[in-house]
Amino acid sequence: MTVTILINFLLFQASWLACVLSGAHGWPLLGIAVVAIVVGYHLVRAHRPWAEAALLALAGAIGAFWDGQLVGHGWLIYPSGVFAQWLAPSWIIAMWVAFATTLNVSLRWLRGRAGWALLFGAIGAPLAYYAGARLGGVQFADPLIALLAVAAGWMLITPVLVALAGRLDGFRPAATPANAEPRPSIEVREHV
Repeated sequence: MTVTILINFLLFQASWLACVLSGAHGWPLLGIAVVAIVVGYHLVRAHRPWAEAALLALAGAIGAFWDGQLVGHGWLIYPSGVFAQWLAPSWIIAMWVAFATTLNVSLRWLRGRAGWALLFGAIGAPLAYYAGARLGGVQFADPLIALLAVAAGWMLITPVLVALAGRLDGFRPAATPANAEPRPSIEVREHV
C-alpha cells in the first residue's frame, strides 16, 4: 500500500507541475493531457471506477466555480486557458481533478479528521498558489488579499472534498454480495 500512496502522490505532483508550466507558457492542453493520463491510470486502479469518477467530476465542478470566483473578483489572473469570465481556466479545473485523485489514496489519512483537513487546506493551498505564481502560472492583483481568499476557500472546501471522498470511495473494495459463500478461514491452534 505504501508504494500505491507514493505513486499517487508523485503522479499528482507531476500533474500539478505540468498544469502550472503549461498554463504559464500558453499551452494549457499539455497539462490537461497529463492529467487525463493520470486520471486514466487512477480509474483503472480503482475498485469502483464510477464512484471515483463521480468524485473527480464533483471536485472539478467545485474548483471551476471557486477559482472562477477568485478570477471574477480580480484576485487571481491566469495567463491562459480562460474561456469564461467567472469560470476557472481549463488547466486549473484539470488540476482540481488531479487533486481529487489523492483524496482516497495519499490523502486518505484526512478522513475523519476535519480539523486536519481544514488546516491542510488553509495552509497547503496558499503555498501551492504561491509556488504557482513563482512559476508564472498565476498573478495576484493584491497578494495578501488573494492568498487570504485562497486560504479561506480551501479551508472550507478541503473538508467537504474529504467527506465527499468518503462517500464516493472508489478504492474501497466492492461489498461482498449477501448470498455469496464466505471464504473458508484457516484456523491456527496452539498445541501445548
